[in-house]
Amino acid sequence: MNHLAKFLLLVVSFFALQSKAQDKTPAFVSDSLDAYVQRAMQYWQVPGIAVCIIKDGKVVVMKGWGVKELGTNNTVDENTLFMIGSNTKAFTATALATLHYEHKLSLDDKVTKWIPTFKLDNKAAGEQAIIRDLLCHRIGFRTFQGDFTYWTSNLTRAEVIEKMSHIHATYPFRTTWGYTNAAFLTAGEIIPKVTGKPWEVFIKERIFIPLGMNNTLALSKDVPLAANKATPYTMDGDKLVKIPYCLIDNLASAGSISSSVHDLSKWVMMQLNNGVFEGKQIIPAAAIAELRKPHSIMDSVDNYLNTAHFALYGLGFELTDYEGKKIVSHTGGVNGFVTSVTMIPEENLGIVILTNTDYNEAYQSIKWEILDAYLHLPYRDYNSAYFKKFSNNFNEQLEEAKKLEDSVALHPKTSLPLASYTGKYFNQVYGNMEVVLVSGELRMKFSHHPQMYASLQPLGANRFYAVFSDPEFTRAVFPFTVSNGKVRSVTVKVADFIEYNPYEFVRLQ
Repeated sequence: MNHLAKFLLLVVSFFALQSKAQDKTPAFVSDSLDAYVQRAMQYWQVPGIAVCIIKDGKVVVMKGWGVKELGTNNTVDENTLFMIGSNTKAFTATALATLHYEHKLSLDDKVTKWIPTFKLDNKAAGEQAIIRDLLCHRIGFRTFQGDFTYWTSNLTRAEVIEKMSHIHATYPFRTTWGYTNAAFLTAGEIIPKVTGKPWEVFIKERIFIPLGMNNTLALSKDVPLAANKATPYTMDGDKLVKIPYCLIDNLASAGSISSSVHDLSKWVMMQLNNGVFEGKQIIPAAAIAELRKPHSIMDSVDNYLNTAHFALYGLGFELTDYEGKKIVSHTGGVNGFVTSVTMIPEENLGIVILTNTDYNEAYQSIKWEILDAYLHLPYRDYNSAYFKKFSNNFNEQLEEAKKLEDSVALHPKTSLPLASYTGKYFNQVYGNMEVVLVSGELRMKFSHHPQMYASLQPLGANRFYAVFSDPEFTRAVFPFTVSNGKVRSVTVKVADFIEYNPYEFVRLQ
């Protein structure tokens, strides 16, 4: 080989090494992600998934798998809309932090400065609560407390805020983190007081449009009208069923946004680049930093498979550590959808996972597998680990439901005639409920959920197996309290997905 040939070989080798060094995409992402996602979809019966990975300001992966609706050939693509649930909260917090740094308001303003009618059951807490308290879940409510009253209900935003004053907080003010959707709704309703524009208009003008998030919708009422949207699914017993879109615009600033991986890639790029997108400062860098300051200590670490030393809440984002790196993230779940947005600012890495069934952990397993790949950690097969735990719990629930159904099939007698349980009932937080007889079956009808009812099937004595017409509210045992031969009250419990706390409805007549 002559000297020229040797020189050319060295040059080619040098540039090949340089190219390899610049290609930081892990083998799992480039070679195995497609097969991994498809396997996860089979495990969890997920009709459609969309994934986006952003690294160093560039999109590495932006892709859809599966279909928007079962039984069709309408495939998910990068522009398919999914409801992103509580990932909405970061948009609300970002908007308020922006107004803070524009000196339009202060995050330390008392809530009553902007919403004078705001009250809590704890009078002093209602008077002292500041905007930050709303954005970091520290007003004293237990996680999801009050959500049965609000979720997919006919209450207006103003009525939701008023209802908060009737809730007896589980914890003392500012002592314990408790995830509170109504608090975020209240925070979002401060925006029109400051700007004169509804939350949904302000979010669109100040975030969606500047980022070019042209397909993203602020309100859930607009999703059914969208052309390119995923259909929501849930489990009803052991069957995957199609359900209506979750209409929660009364909680808009807490969870009503629908978006795609294409649009969310821009949101994540801006967040990772300290508020800058395509050379323009969309959000003040100080506002971005404000979102990532720890404000509350959470009660648990999100991922049970890995070790974290802290689990904190900033403003609209969860903060934790993993392998010495700070993770800024959030998940979002509404009827038929679960999603996640995850960022490691030190690695300039962002991951978005969108799915259209609310009974899956695929959105978590895919996220952690990608994180491990970029952090050069061994392959863990999170999907199998998550699915094993889920299956055990799910099978236990099915067995318990089967026992209750078998009990119902024996036609056990109630302590009183069925008509004795009918009547009007009242709960201080929820309001009115009525039990009626329909063709020999007891039905529970709720004033703020006029399209929903629960059929009550006798389990003997004064216990009934309640099956909601909306499967999201699940099935449960409702015990009636009886004294001196008269029904006094009934305890109602909906799915933990909606609210953990039971409600006691007192019989009025």
